[in-house]
Amino acid sequence: RKTTSTASCTWATDPNQVKRTITGLSWHPDGGRKLAAAYCSLDFQKSPPDMSFDSYIWDLEKPNYPEMALKPESPLVCLDYNPKDPHTLLGGSYGGQIGVFTFRTQSCGTPGGAILWWDVRKLSEPTERLVLDPSREGNLDQALGAISLEFEPTMPTKFMVGTEQGMVVSCNRKAKTPAEKIVCTYEGHHGPIYAIQRNPFFPKNFLTVGDWTARIWSEDIKESSIMWTKYQMSYLMDACWSPVRPSVFLTVKMEGVLDIWDLLFKQSEPTLSVKVSDKALYSLRIQDNGQVLACGSHSGEATLLHISSGLSTLQKNEKSLMAAMFERETKREKILEARQREIRLKERSPPERGNHREVRRGSRSPAAGDLPPTRAALRPGQVRDGGTVRR
Repeated sequence: RKTTSTASCTWATDPNQVKRTITGLSWHPDGGRKLAAAYCSLDFQKSPPDMSFDSYIWDLEKPNYPEMALKPESPLVCLDYNPKDPHTLLGGSYGGQIGVFTFRTQSCGTPGGAILWWDVRKLSEPTERLVLDPSREGNLDQALGAISLEFEPTMPTKFMVGTEQGMVVSCNRKAKTPAEKIVCTYEGHHGPIYAIQRNPFFPKNFLTVGDWTARIWSEDIKESSIMWTKYQMSYLMDACWSPVRPSVFLTVKMEGVLDIWDLLFKQSEPTLSVKVSDKALYSLRIQDNGQVLACGSHSGEATLLHISSGLSTLQKNEKSLMAAMFERETKREKILEARQREIRLKERSPPERGNHREVRRGSRSPAAGDLPPTRAALRPGQVRDGGTVRR
């Protein structure tokens, strides 16, 4: 097997006196020579009054000072280049605004707490609106807070939302009614879902991170993820799939560590762990070639890492092996789901005559607070759903 390693360097830092967290990263679509970074202090109401709102675009060949400053009305929390127009960049701000930067002018639109569609030619109001109410009643009082968003260009009518409450909401933009636009939900995390991404080779399978775990899901299984990592000692803040290897994904943690997982090599622990920073890592973004990775820290440092060929080169039969793995775990969970439905039906059925005084004991599933934080592992055959353990 090829060597699995990385080489890293702290490449750029927040040029301001008051250092801020890098909360979002985006590689320039033309070759990845430039990197856009969103800088924001996430300490609510503790930011000094003179703190800069600027975010920056960096040139990899000139890291001493940013090539360009983005000046939003509120600090940017996330940003992304338009993949078809490298001169346009979209940013979401701490104050709830959306900014479109063309490197000549900028304009903003203010969203209203739901999923909104915008036309950059007319930012005075959204073109569509969807309230994330899981009851499908459109009630803002019951709406879930959106934290992360997944949109796959090859599936233009479908998108997924990671929420503050640990639930993934799958949506269909082209459904006829607002209620039908919320297709289904997936539950499994005990806190906000900070990242969600479909596998670029197998779009029906998607990755999420929240609380202390990363989870892999199948669209066909609603009650549980099909695979998951063991509980980590610190929060996971971001994750992504390798764009060149379907079995590899990456996560960053608040303890400053980057973990690289290769599911074909091992599933119980990362293939490679790298201590990138003494500060918490909040963001990561990998180039399309799968070889260069950028991580953003709490102190405003951007670190570049070069991933070895062993983790950035497609392996023999990797696609077919991963397809078989995902199919096997999906079938396993379908069997478990069917068994759980059968058990619930039996529990709801009326007791037989003569047994009406019987009291069932010891049947309570453990709540989330009952679970020891280090007992889950990324292995098949065990399902964890909102704190309930099923075998």
